[in-house]
Amino acid sequence: MRPFLLRRTKQAVLRELPTKTEQTLYCELSTTERRAYEELRDYYRASLSKKVHDVGIGKAKIHVLEALLRLRQAACHPGLLDKRQTGAMSAKLETLLGQLDEVMEEGHKALVFSQWTSLLDLVQPHLDRAGISYTRLDGTTKDRGGVVASFQDPDGPPVLLASLKAGGLGINLTAADHVFILDPWWNPAAEDQAADRAHRIGQNRPVMVYRLVAEDTVEERILALQERKRALSEAALGSATGALTRDDLLALLA
Repeated sequence: MRPFLLRRTKQAVLRELPTKTEQTLYCELSTTERRAYEELRDYYRASLSKKVHDVGIGKAKIHVLEALLRLRQAACHPGLLDKRQTGAMSAKLETLLGQLDEVMEEGHKALVFSQWTSLLDLVQPHLDRAGISYTRLDGTTKDRGGVVASFQDPDGPPVLLASLKAGGLGINLTAADHVFILDPWWNPAAEDQAADRAHRIGQNRPVMVYRLVAEDTVEERILALQERKRALSEAALGSATGALTRDDLLALLA
């Protein structure tokens, strides 16, 4: 690849940027959340084991992906699976709110990313009750420029809720120096792009990036998958990309 690829990393060309520190915040599920998660996991293990055996991983892939989706949602908030529980608290929301309180007390601004707008919907009422003002950016946002300008204003809201895709590319959010990623994504490059909305030209403070991960759930396996993809991509191209393989899917459901 060397004759065809010219790579310039941010560390090499933007040496004046402040540091970016990444930290994983492990969240312990409540007893109720743990019971619901394990029931769901056991159900999918039993149902998918036979299907994969009968038709192979190729034909069963859509069912495997559905199982992983439900397990990841159960790790975040019960309201993502049962609308009757949308008002409930979850381990991740409790962790996020505690972190945001500290950020606000110290006069900082924060970005909160999730791949699911439905999870952002569940966060909003808790921010309202806590008296934390915020703005939001997702695929339905009409005036993206207005939302960004409001957040970038020193007197604007201290929190921006954003979907990973809509808020992860092409915008400058350097008013924030704290970034919270509520749910891990298969492709770590997507998370890196989101965090780099704050860690870019114009940022003059160190940036903290927090990944919220539910303990003893499929999310820990996703982190391990991300690390393998980072190592492989770094060796090849220097960017963590790649689709989920058969081995990836089986490892996640192991």
